[in-house]
Amino acid sequence: MEFDLLKELVSISSPFGKEEEISRFIASFLEEHGFDVELLPVEGFGSDVVAYLPGRSYTVVLNGHMDTVNLSPGWTKNPKGELEGDRFYGLGSADMKAGLAALLAAFVEMAELPRKERPTVIFTAVVDEEGYSRGAWELIRSGRLDKADVVLVAEPTNERLMLGARGRFVVQVEVFGKKAHAARPHEGLNAIEELGRFVGSLWKIRFRNHRKLGVGSYCTLRIEGSADGLSVPDYARAIIDRHIVIGEDWERVSSELLNLAERVKLKGDIRISKFERPTPDMLPYVVRENDRFVNIFKSAHRTVLGGEPEIIYGRSVGDFNYFGTYLNKPTLVYGPVGGNWHGSDEWVSVESLERVKRVYVEFLKALV
Repeated sequence: MEFDLLKELVSISSPFGKEEEISRFIASFLEEHGFDVELLPVEGFGSDVVAYLPGRSYTVVLNGHMDTVNLSPGWTKNPKGELEGDRFYGLGSADMKAGLAALLAAFVEMAELPRKERPTVIFTAVVDEEGYSRGAWELIRSGRLDKADVVLVAEPTNERLMLGARGRFVVQVEVFGKKAHAARPHEGLNAIEELGRFVGSLWKIRFRNHRKLGVGSYCTLRIEGSADGLSVPDYARAIIDRHIVIGEDWERVSSELLNLAERVKLKGDIRISKFERPTPDMLPYVVRENDRFVNIFKSAHRTVLGGEPEIIYGRSVGDFNYFGTYLNKPTLVYGPVGGNWHGSDEWVSVESLERVKRVYVEFLKALV
């Protein structure tokens, strides 16, 4: 079932902001299998799909996102789906329509068990993970997941178990200089040159070291400024990515940037602010390696594949940050082997997809 679902999902174009068709497909699929389905509207992005399976013991949330990035140039395979050996190529095949297909197949399989032999399961497929996580945030904000005990996210992890991830701020840095004639630059203050000197010194900042998440990072994403005719530019702006670890908050980040401006003797005025986003900040989280749900997952993995999964921690962010912080539930991330995420000729292993689905089913059974 999971491979047939993967083919169907990949055949449906669903770049973030255009998830209506895939949302309808998943809802129809679940209804055809006897589930009561709820559509949770997310303005401008279609709807999250939510379905409930009552059981006993714990309540587990299965989560996957329906959206993909936009199609990039350079594809040599069919982005709508092409099988070659064990690799299934297609846009979103690994990130994360394979994981979504495995969750759907596992959800259907759990429904075939007597109620006393399964946990309560909430299946969720969300929109806009690749943008601002509007779908995940709307789901959390709605209160529908408040009774959850654990969240399982099917992002592609190459069959490794991810127990946490760094967080992220997007920072806006503005520098204000002084306008003058470009033929007499010494009479002005070039904001572009000062901002360039500042971002070129970001490497000097010392990061907090977290024993699981490692250290944070800076990356300048955009820098802009222009002259008014033949003039010294008096304004420049940079947008900078700042990945953070636990113990680093906005106050720390803004302070370290202002301190850097003093260290490099930045001329002109500087303003540090958050780049506006429609959803809350993506904060870092960690799940304890001896957490009861982690131990249950490890046991299920051993049963299916003969050994425990490698434990990893994410370098970047996703919907899992919201579940691990704002929902504040143990959030496990585990998905199939694949490659070329967000790039041309994205692929996923069909054999891995089938293994991952079996691990999901074993984990769910073990929760009872």
